[in-house]
Amino acid sequence: MSTNYKLVAFDLDDTLAPSKSPLPDRMANALDALLHLTQVCVISGGQFAQFDAQVLANLKAEPSALANLHLMPTCGTRYVVFTDGAWRDVYARDLSAKERSDALAVLKEEARRLGLWESETWGPILEDRGSQITFSALGQSAPVEAKKAWDPDRSKKEALRAAVAPRLPDLEVRSGGSTSIDITRRGIDKAYGIDELSKQTGIAIPDMLFVGDRLDEGGNDYPVKRLGIDTHAVTGWEDTAAFVEDYVRRCEQREDNEPSESEH
Repeated sequence: MSTNYKLVAFDLDDTLAPSKSPLPDRMANALDALLHLTQVCVISGGQFAQFDAQVLANLKAEPSALANLHLMPTCGTRYVVFTDGAWRDVYARDLSAKERSDALAVLKEEARRLGLWESETWGPILEDRGSQITFSALGQSAPVEAKKAWDPDRSKKEALRAAVAPRLPDLEVRSGGSTSIDITRRGIDKAYGIDELSKQTGIAIPDMLFVGDRLDEGGNDYPVKRLGIDTHAVTGWEDTAAFVEDYVRRCEQREDNEPSESEH
């Protein structure tokens, strides 16, 4: 794979870290090395607080490297960069108060009707993230194993999504993480976020690479493929760490070879 990309974008959960967990040290070190070589984006359905807890808390990057990091919470409906010593919004495209209240009500009604409203959870089932409403069947802080066991074939999530979508025709209702449903403005998904990132940075889509664990059809990373972006599929954070380490090594080798090549 080429090492000439101007930006490498990553999904978060199960790509950079286990679901709702901080970056493992190996992944944090690999990401830090990559930030010294190129622009990096992390895009996910979570809100900024989740990015802060999962990515920033364990990323020991210098401010100069953080300037190369682009954070896109809620699938790019919010775009945050590090400038003047702090994380600041470039934009935040929130749903209206009515859109948010309607989405919360319909999710609760349909989840109860389908028997998917759990009585024992790790945190709230419904979250108002401003630009996104999220249903998390077991709560955002549920253990990874509990999430995997809740809906192994994704049939519960799909049943809920299919029930909610017709009742919110002006909004986008899609499968999120392992136990979640996300609701945003229509047409909002990770493809929207990456397209907005291209517009904001001036980096063309062909100069980007996207790395994710759900690039299969129906997966929440799949929409980016319609942009024509190069992609690399991974099976978990360990796979991503190995890929990034190899990518950094090849970038450094390319840079070492460039002076000698220019002499010929």
